[in-house]
Amino acid sequence: MAVTSVGIDIDAARYGSLVTYRRNGAEVATPVWLAPANGKHYLFSAGQAGKVKRLRANPQVRLARCTAGGRVKSGWQAGVGRVVTDAPTITIAYAALRAKYGWAMWLGDALAKLSGRYRQRAIIEITLDDERATHAST
Repeated sequence: MAVTSVGIDIDAARYGSLVTYRRNGAEVATPVWLAPANGKHYLFSAGQAGKVKRLRANPQVRLARCTAGGRVKSGWQAGVGRVVTDAPTITIAYAALRAKYGWAMWLGDALAKLSGRYRQRAIIEITLDDERATHAST
């Protein structure tokens, strides 16, 4: 488990609130599953989802622990994100997500494969920046 300089144990969090930015600078927060591997955090999303499009336009992100409904439960951690396209990193990301979420990830993968959505997924890699941490206003 990695605890950042502001005490965010994001590695152990069941859900993370991922903030991406619209072109006009407005924040959009989305609750996501995420898993740590090799000092980075990985998540998946539908390839055409808004967060993927926003991330391609602006790699700046913020991450915090949250509930499944998106209620933030920690301070925020700044970082950068990117959509992963290389097979070795995608393999690492899926292995980390499957290790963390177990049967729930397996079931999600199975249903996505049956529906044809699995190949349309985007894998997102987040690199957190401890020195740009900010505290939540709650």
